[in-house]
Amino acid sequence: MMAHMMNRERHMKHFMIRYQFKDGTTEAWHREIGRFVKAIDGDPELKGRIGYRVLKNRDDGSYYHLASVSDDAAQKTLQSRDFFKAYQEMTRKVAGGEVTVTPIEWIDATA
Repeated sequence: MMAHMMNRERHMKHFMIRYQFKDGTTEAWHREIGRFVKAIDGDPELKGRIGYRVLKNRDDGSYYHLASVSDDAAQKTLQSRDFFKAYQEMTRKVAGGEVTVTPIEWIDATA
């Protein structure tokens, strides 16, 4: 089962979103992140087709969001959602307008 999941993950498109937290409170921002994740999981067209993980450097305000999409249609569906547009704008705001989005390639992972 796990090998199948890893194989599926490897074939998805992945993106890393990076920024320094500059504006607002981390508590409020973490609540917004939680709302966004719940919105994806609660959307029947997106659930299981979009993966989203958010990590933070413990020592500073660096954030790393790892997004995975199963296919172009899932990515377009996500981008069409109002909750995505609002979250994207909030991300830009907390980052002071400096957000880097990088397509990344999955090479390998432990089981």
